[in-house]
Amino acid sequence: MTSTDHVANGHSKPPGTPPGSSARQLAAASVGNAAEWYDWYAYSFLAVYIADQVFPRSASNSLVPLLATFAVFAVGFFMRPIGGLLMGAVADRHGRRAALTATILLMGAGSLLVALTPTYHAVGVLAPVVLVIARLVQGLSVGGEFAASTTFLVESAGPGRRGLFSSFQYVSTTIGQLIASGVAALLVLLLTNDRMNDWGWRVPFLIGALFSLVGLWIRRGAHETRPAEQRGGARPGLFDALRLHPRESLLICGITAGGTIAYYTWTTYLPTFAQVNADFDKGDALVVSTISLAFFALLQPLGGMLSDRIGRRPLLLFFAIGFAALVVPLLGSVTDTFVSLLLVQCAGMVLLTGYTSVAAAVNAEIFPARVRAAGIGFPYSLTVALFGGTAPYVGTWFKEAGHAGGFPWYVAGLCLVSACFYLVLPETAKGPLKG
Repeated sequence: MTSTDHVANGHSKPPGTPPGSSARQLAAASVGNAAEWYDWYAYSFLAVYIADQVFPRSASNSLVPLLATFAVFAVGFFMRPIGGLLMGAVADRHGRRAALTATILLMGAGSLLVALTPTYHAVGVLAPVVLVIARLVQGLSVGGEFAASTTFLVESAGPGRRGLFSSFQYVSTTIGQLIASGVAALLVLLLTNDRMNDWGWRVPFLIGALFSLVGLWIRRGAHETRPAEQRGGARPGLFDALRLHPRESLLICGITAGGTIAYYTWTTYLPTFAQVNADFDKGDALVVSTISLAFFALLQPLGGMLSDRIGRRPLLLFFAIGFAALVVPLLGSVTDTFVSLLLVQCAGMVLLTGYTSVAAAVNAEIFPARVRAAGIGFPYSLTVALFGGTAPYVGTWFKEAGHAGGFPWYVAGLCLVSACFYLVLPETAKGPLKG
């Protein structure tokens, strides 16, 4: 059996990997991924302070609100699919570790640039330009991170452990979000509002840049999972995955659509939904969100291990059918009491785990190794941009249109669409990875 066969079949670690290095492989993907998402979420938690310094309402220059809009939309809806395609191609052409190094360097550089962004008062319209560039760099990084780390995690797994390893994708993402929330909350608690506006909002991004360096150091010691024989062969074209595997690319979109709308609804939009629709206290909503996210992180390895035993498809169907059936009554039962929101959010997290704990494994098991990262990166990031990133906007639009009850049905509909894809999805848990 060649070294290529070993990795393709998923029944051993990459050739030359020392015994006991599974923890190092997991840490390389997870710590770096947590750093990536810490930086990403830190911006959302501190956006109100950044806006006051970089996009002041009193600015007379008409370019300022235009650039503010461009920053939000360009990063969220444009750069992530491009990042998924480009960084996925780097992973397929030069190895997974090269892509992981590139994504974390980009995120660290973007975070440092945010921290050093001058104020509008100091340099005028150059301030929002710098911030836009920083967020574009970070968007490129985040778009590529899922494809590179997903591929690396699943290819690093030993026999019967691909589901478990893949579950750490969302464990680390959640940990990054919790750290960002904690750092932001601590600064707001310790500093006066004037100090937060003056310099306090920059501190989390400096921490993020240092966090990225730690992740870089760990990733440099990881072992490459793409076989040397493939790295030395003909390099895949940028669009080879789409051109040669259109069915698999469509499958990624169908698998992701329901999962991403459910994920962003429950982890990002639900606190706002409770505030807007049930007059829920903003501070209590953040506490509930923090508790439920910690609960969610603990569930992921359990879901991954279960999928290694019973298969991926049962968990995916549990998520999609369960969410489609229960999202309307769950959101409808949110009241202004702490317990009601906590129960609703935790119940949704249990259902959501059926998707998040296995998504990385399923995506990686669909494509052959030669185009695996790029094959995952572009359709996944595009679907997230179309349905996941827009969830808060669509929910708000339904509310403003006087049809707040329509949003849960929208989520349920997308989950049913994904359920159709899960029904025809071949079971991949027990088979080898495609070579």
